Amino acid sequence: MTRPVLIIGASMGGLRVAESLRRSGYAGPLVAIGEETHPPYNRPPLSKEVLAADVNHEAVAFPLGDAVSDVEWILGRKVDRVDLENQIVTDDLGVEHSYEALIIATGLRPRRVDLPGMPKKGTHVIRSLDDAIALRSEISEGTRVVVYGAGFIGCEVAATAKKLGAHVTVIGKGPVPLLRPLGLELAKDIQARQEAQGVNFFMGSTITKVTGGDRVESVLLDSGVELYTQVLIEAIGSEPNLELLHDNDVDLDGGVGADTNLRVLKKDGTPWENVYVVGDVARFPIPQFCDYSRRVEHWNIPTEMARKVGKEVALQLSSDADAFAEELAKPFAPIPSFWSDQFDVSLLAYGLIDQADDIQLLEGEAGGDCIYGYYKRGDLVGVCGVGMRSKVMGYRSQVGLTRP
Repeated sequence: MTRPVLIIGASMGGLRVAESLRRSGYAGPLVAIGEETHPPYNRPPLSKEVLAADVNHEAVAFPLGDAVSDVEWILGRKVDRVDLENQIVTDDLGVEHSYEALIIATGLRPRRVDLPGMPKKGTHVIRSLDDAIALRSEISEGTRVVVYGAGFIGCEVAATAKKLGAHVTVIGKGPVPLLRPLGLELAKDIQARQEAQGVNFFMGSTITKVTGGDRVESVLLDSGVELYTQVLIEAIGSEPNLELLHDNDVDLDGGVGADTNLRVLKKDGTPWENVYVVGDVARFPIPQFCDYSRRVEHWNIPTEMARKVGKEVALQLSSDADAFAEELAKPFAPIPSFWSDQFDVSLLAYGLIDQADDIQLLEGEAGGDCIYGYYKRGDLVGVCGVGMRSKVMGYRSQVGLTRP
């Protein structure tokens, strides 16, 4: 075999797949193409502790161990086209890369505010290391910051900016921040803790206009309130990077559709035998929690996907057909988890808590350390705690539907 295993995406998912391939015995050529110029690094800290310090690659870089020392990393290169029938990937320089097996790890990109006359300076997203570097250079003592979006990224970066001495206002469409992932009671608790630290909230609001010439000067809300600001952080969600697959027979309805083995699906629901997907871009079955395929953007999912895909591909390219069939018989069934740090609040969760139809306080009390249980049809589908980390971890084995 002379054609490589090719990974599109050189962030955490791509790195973890490369590591898994080598651990699983694949010794052939391995190529990873990444749009960013930086070697693989960890993204979650960018909105937390890294943003509060001097942002640089060294602070977030993943170690590249001996297992991946012979991987060919092609960085600063975007993939323009994928031809799955002929097994060829073409990059933005027109270079064609053939492959034996392909792994899609293209991730997400942030949504942007789409309003006429948006200033170019002072408006920021925070997805990449370069985004964080640009944002950090504009936040200092007394800077007026507006965060548009009250999800985890918005609340985390609001807390970080406040700790840096900025005047921070969060604008969100819902009645409270983090309502969908956390539920009303814990979401209200988190807002109160943020407000106690000096963060202002305008909930139930949208931005209708951003003023300024070259640089942002203010935002106008649908209520008529005008907020003067020097920095506008857009944290209104993300969308999957799918465009490179548009000319192929692939299920791209809300993500790259995958089967229970994370093989990319054609539009008729049958899999491409040598094309896999990992990370936030993947829409996959997770029947222990819900009865439909979905994307899961929790931090542990790319690593668990990579472990599964690396082993499958290594076996597929080996001569051990029985072992490959045995691995395919094991469906991917992860327990998603995430964490979030905001001021002195440390959240830890397991499961898919947004699936709950009932939420109960299990331990502690609101406003202090506490643990909430998230239930669907009586089954525990998730748990989330403020503090009490070891106890939250103790619930992990209980999480997961028994009746899909």
